[in-house]
Amino acid sequence: MYKNAIVRKPCPEMINGLTAALLGIPDYQLALEQHSNYIEALQKCGLDVRILDPDSRYPDSTFVEDVALCTTSWSIITNPGAPSRNGERIEMKEILQSVMDTVEEIHVPGTLDAGDVMMCGTHFYIGISERTNPDGADQLIRILMNHKCTGEKVPLNEMLHLKSGVSYLEENKLLVSEEFKDHVAFRGFRKIEVDSDEAYAVNSLWINDTVLVPDGFPKTRGMIEKAGYNILSIDVSEFQKLDGGLSCLSLRF
Repeated sequence: MYKNAIVRKPCPEMINGLTAALLGIPDYQLALEQHSNYIEALQKCGLDVRILDPDSRYPDSTFVEDVALCTTSWSIITNPGAPSRNGERIEMKEILQSVMDTVEEIHVPGTLDAGDVMMCGTHFYIGISERTNPDGADQLIRILMNHKCTGEKVPLNEMLHLKSGVSYLEENKLLVSEEFKDHVAFRGFRKIEVDSDEAYAVNSLWINDTVLVPDGFPKTRGMIEKAGYNILSIDVSEFQKLDGGLSCLSLRF
């Protein structure tokens, strides 16, 4: 169960953030409103939310998940694959050092976005993508072993990040996109297969027996409800325009 979360308010420069989505320019004021609703949802799930100020130096800095991997007792500062995000690591390291005894780091030449890392108990799946390279994944696996955990690399063909295509809902259940429904790495899980026209909703977020689901994807919401979960729908349309999903917007521990 999670107790805490860290989020960062979006900065006005988010309209210039990295994206391949081709969904238009985000509406900044609407993004602020949606982010506030996201924070409220985290609080409804029982989390104590630390809200960081906007950082205009880094247009993508509201997507805090990519720069750190957190567990309930230790964390890792990543080395983001997009050079424009590298500076975000500095403040996040200081913040995590203030709340955790152990903060590890990924070093060059390794790159790692934590959006490519899916934690399933003590086993971690690591997507090899444009943002996460094999060296970064190997560094992470070595760190995991020091914490009595294991890691496994999963090459990506279509997705920006691993968690764009597969999400763990606890209880041995996965939300999966077409790319991963028959993937050998996930053969032991019970799968909820998301239709291609609702692929964005694969990045739903389990928090303390509630699943946050992006608004506007009724088939996926219905399947998750049928599987026995409580649901909170959150409109994150302006973050979708930047390839960002529900998990990207917070660090949870």
